[in-house]
Amino acid sequence: MKNIYCVFILLAFAVFGCNQKSKFNTTINSSEDSLSSYLSMANDFTLSREKREDFTRKAFSIVIDQPSDSLNTVNLFKVANRYYNMDDWKNFKITVDIILEKAIANNDTVSKLKAYTYLGDFYLLQTVSDSAFIYYSKAEKMYLQRNDNYNLAKTKLNKALLQFNAGDFLGSEIAVFNALRAVKGEEKSDVVYESYNMLGVIYNEIGEYEKAVEYNSKALASIDNDIVEAVFQAKATSLNNIGYVYQNMNKHDKALRYFKEGLEQKNLKTDKPFVYAMLLDNLAYSKFKIRDFEGLPEQFFYALKFRDSLHLTSGIIVSKMRLSEYFAFKKDSVRSLQYAEESLKESIISQNYRSVLLALKRLSTIEPQKAAYYTEEYIHVNDSLQKAERTMGEKFTRIEYETDQIKSENTDLLEQNRNLVYLFGGLGILGLFIFTIKTQKAKNRELLFKQEQQIANEDIYNLMISQQNTIETNRIKEKNRVARELHDGVLGRMFGVRMNLDGLNAFQDEDAVVQRTNYLSELKNIEQDIREISHDLNREKSELINNFVAIIDELFEEQKKTYKPKFISSIDSTIKWELISNSKKINLYRILQESLQNINKYALANTIRVEFEKKDNYIILKISDDGIGFNVKTAKKGIGIQNILFRTSECDGVVDIKSEKGQGTIITVTLPIE
Repeated sequence: MKNIYCVFILLAFAVFGCNQKSKFNTTINSSEDSLSSYLSMANDFTLSREKREDFTRKAFSIVIDQPSDSLNTVNLFKVANRYYNMDDWKNFKITVDIILEKAIANNDTVSKLKAYTYLGDFYLLQTVSDSAFIYYSKAEKMYLQRNDNYNLAKTKLNKALLQFNAGDFLGSEIAVFNALRAVKGEEKSDVVYESYNMLGVIYNEIGEYEKAVEYNSKALASIDNDIVEAVFQAKATSLNNIGYVYQNMNKHDKALRYFKEGLEQKNLKTDKPFVYAMLLDNLAYSKFKIRDFEGLPEQFFYALKFRDSLHLTSGIIVSKMRLSEYFAFKKDSVRSLQYAEESLKESIISQNYRSVLLALKRLSTIEPQKAAYYTEEYIHVNDSLQKAERTMGEKFTRIEYETDQIKSENTDLLEQNRNLVYLFGGLGILGLFIFTIKTQKAKNRELLFKQEQQIANEDIYNLMISQQNTIETNRIKEKNRVARELHDGVLGRMFGVRMNLDGLNAFQDEDAVVQRTNYLSELKNIEQDIREISHDLNREKSELINNFVAIIDELFEEQKKTYKPKFISSIDSTIKWELISNSKKINLYRILQESLQNINKYALANTIRVEFEKKDNYIILKISDDGIGFNVKTAKKGIGIQNILFRTSECDGVVDIKSEKGQGTIITVTLPIE
């Protein structure tokens, strides 16, 4: 459900940015009648898009031929804003690139700074996060040098949004507090509002709901209509955010009050249609959760139709997921499956992988017979998402480092601030100590988040096990059917043949001999039928495969197909997997996955061997390779080994790692069987 927030943040920042840009266009040079007229008509929203595009192109053709001076730059910015307001991103980017080129050539710092900000906005809206982060970082350094605290804070908020969307919640939180510090003591309510609103979103995402309510309430209280104009519907947005937090806390009665108050805001539907759609959908969902079905599912359908008309992909996905949940509750499995599949398809197309995970979890509930498939897909997507977020976070860190490096090379600035460095050195150490404490707290929150993910994995695995039970039940039913068939069919035929043969014992004529021969043939046919039924039963028994073993086999097959080392595996057939808890199975799978990944990346092995063995009341997983090995005593315990140790400890087991340089590695994990 994170998309409800993400869409709002992205669009809210885009709208604030648009408002800021449009203010730049209030002055028109009366001496340039044709250019002034074209620019004015291009910004007349009562005209069709085609006409506004035509007037903008005409204005651009005039401006591009003007001498390269400050007035020319002003007019180019006006043209860029017209393209921005029409969502013509291609021409917007072309125009801003021209401005930046001229600004660099003319050493125009102000125009260069504004161009960096515009390019950051462009890449933010195009979801090219690393490029957006680069341009915002460049603008941030320049605002810092110019002591422009207001725009510095706005830029930090934009960077915080990028970090949030990339899953770097700690970095986003720090960036927001830095933005608040930049405007401390200044009357800038829009920055304060956006900062509190962003903090509310962050804390809701990481499950700190009390803090989320606190900061969303602060955002609501900080709204000043003289600075944050009513047309932006900031109050409706904050009311929706507070209600959504209570929704996550399963306090739907409280949530309903905020959603209803939000929908009562004047001109909401026309000013901010996407906020109106969110409030309507959230209201319907909380009503459904408290089993108030008045107006349902019509309100869900209306919100979906409204979002579809606005092309709000993330909102459409949320609406369809909730419709799927609603119809599942109503026992309408066909419509529930339809909306879940549509949600999954649209999530994949839009590359919204968090929604993909939610859709897979929903589908595994609706179609338990495919639970193993959905579980495997869930694990794959979840791992890919974590890797992508980690990569993006590393990119952001590298960008920050490189821009800091450029700053440090400016020796004149370093000389001017040398005394300040000495003066505040002690304060910096204190700040570093506080930052270290906050970082540790953030790591604890991250660990909690991982544990919640593990619980979600176990829920899906439980669904898979329930499907196994369903298969077993059907198998028993089939055996009962076969037993009835044997009793009512085969035994009945045998009884008839026996009775007829007894009747023929008193006769020795030719007809009696022929009849006895026929009955003997019938007995042979019955014998053949019994053989076939027995063969089918044995084949069924041999083909019955435990779901967990099937998943492990899939991992083994993937290893064989993808990597060069020879792979040997064995699973003790005496292990009764149904007696082993789901949490232990999940941890065994993750330990095996982590070990294979480490071997493939570092070991340079020619052969890998994996063995599952049952010994007394223990299950033993042994993973060995003939790779380069390492010194167990001196080697750093990386994240991979720490994860193996942590997961084994969770299962009350022990790990034994044996390795020497050039002698390969053997990892033995021993877990007790309950």
